[in-house]
Amino acid sequence: MLAIVLGTRPEIIKMSPIIRSCQKKGVDFFVLHTGQHYSYEMDRVFFDELGLPAPEFNLDVGSKSHAEQTGQIMTGIEKILAQEKPEVVLVQGDTNTVLAGTLAASKTYIRKGSSQPIDVGHVEAGLRSFDRSMPEEVNRIVADHLSRYLFAPTKTAQEHLQHEGIPDEKIFVTGNTVVDAVKENLALSKKKADTVKDLGLSKDRYFLVTLHRQENVDNKKRLKEILESLTQIHETTGMPLVFPIHPRTEKMIASFSLKLKGFQMIKPLGFLEFLQLESQARLALTDSGGVQEEACILNVPCVTIRDSTERPETVDVGANIIAGVEPSAIVNATEKMLARSRMWENPFGDGKAGDRIVSIINPK
Repeated sequence: MLAIVLGTRPEIIKMSPIIRSCQKKGVDFFVLHTGQHYSYEMDRVFFDELGLPAPEFNLDVGSKSHAEQTGQIMTGIEKILAQEKPEVVLVQGDTNTVLAGTLAASKTYIRKGSSQPIDVGHVEAGLRSFDRSMPEEVNRIVADHLSRYLFAPTKTAQEHLQHEGIPDEKIFVTGNTVVDAVKENLALSKKKADTVKDLGLSKDRYFLVTLHRQENVDNKKRLKEILESLTQIHETTGMPLVFPIHPRTEKMIASFSLKLKGFQMIKPLGFLEFLQLESQARLALTDSGGVQEEACILNVPCVTIRDSTERPETVDVGANIIAGVEPSAIVNATEKMLARSRMWENPFGDGKAGDRIVSIINPK
């Protein structure tokens, strides 16, 4: 049996091709939702719109400090693993859910009296920003070094794992499931709604903005300067800044009493709606790793408002610039990306990663 552990909306999206592959291949599996960011009730729409089965287990942990959240997720997962006894636990990415799921599985034995812990499969293994001040970097490193199956999305990720001494027989280059998810869901999204038209927008006539990372939004000076640089970009280009605002970011903007100019603020969107908005943007300005990948796949230029990235392939193919957070650098990076050709090659695979991962775990 396979346990698929997830807790955030990006994990739902990137695990969706694996869930579909399990259904198609008749693999025995269950889904455990930790509720790291939202309760299952708030995430239900994601499962519904993607046509995924409801999770069998929901922990509803919610937002907390890193230590408290990770500890509560570990406690909840451990009880379910002891009860269900899966052979493999599959985690994705770099969240506290990934860390807690990996640790819990590594300390839970397949059967009483056994010396064999449950195997862990890490989807999107080998990503590195080389910035250990980011909690996500710590999470992904720990998960990689405890996992039995490391599903590296690219050759670069594979090389990172090899350089850290992980044996080759544990590493599998599969491509990234985000390609599967984008391909499977973009056509579906267009059948359900026309998000861009509904927002009064036109293709290539707006910029998409997303900001949510702790290091950007929890620092008043840093957040203020980022927002001011985006306003300058709006004033220079005349493009509206469409901003599906993350609850954490909205809270901090209000707390810091910051002013917004040039932004079209909208509520957080479902994945299918967001995918439409993203696919028709002229440019994405973001601190999200997932948006960097999706924009690259969709041939939408990207400016990353961070000092580093664990997706260097997007930079290598010319789809992305790592601007940092200095206002002038963000403005300059935007000008450069708007002048570039959009005809780069997608470095994340052919859209069959989900099937490959399931076949490796369950080769029957």
